[in-house]
Amino acid sequence: MEDKRIVKTKRSLKATLIEMLEKEDFEHISITALCRRAEVSRITFYSHYNDKYALLDDIFNDMLRIGTEDYQRRQKENNPSRRLAAGYVNMLDSILELYYERFDFFQHTNPEKNPYLASRFYSIVLDTVEIHTLHVKKRLQLRYSPKKIAGFVCFGMLGFVNESHREKTPLEEIKEQARELLTDLLKSGILAEGEG
Repeated sequence: MEDKRIVKTKRSLKATLIEMLEKEDFEHISITALCRRAEVSRITFYSHYNDKYALLDDIFNDMLRIGTEDYQRRQKENNPSRRLAAGYVNMLDSILELYYERFDFFQHTNPEKNPYLASRFYSIVLDTVEIHTLHVKKRLQLRYSPKKIAGFVCFGMLGFVNESHREKTPLEEIKEQARELLTDLLKSGILAEGEG
């Protein structure tokens, strides 16, 4: 377990970076400005992180840990028999829950303003869905590769959520409609043999 002072310093740096993203894009945030605002010396910063990208990765790793724990809890509670559709819906719910719960951070993953953050966020979600699909492949005959399925699910759901926001669909309705769409798709048997 990390020393409390280290945890406090890292927490301060992460919170400060997120605050700074309110006013400027990630590429223009300097380590000097970040340290000044967080009241942390550059020496201290570099004793924990190689650069601001490592700090950002630490934020994403925190989010990934929280999302994974939530997903595992949902699987245990809602899907002990490991049904295909329920597993993907649990994953979708965990991702959406975390996304909206920490919207203070995720709002900055807009590809037009912060392409690096958007790319990093998307690659983490894509990898997570692909890993889940690799586990599914151990039990079911998939019609497509795990990478293709993950890409289809991620791009499709991202597009669905973005378009829902543009249409000003309420959050709970977005979640419910996304669940229904994903469930209908998975139950159609289009992705895996014997899951229709």
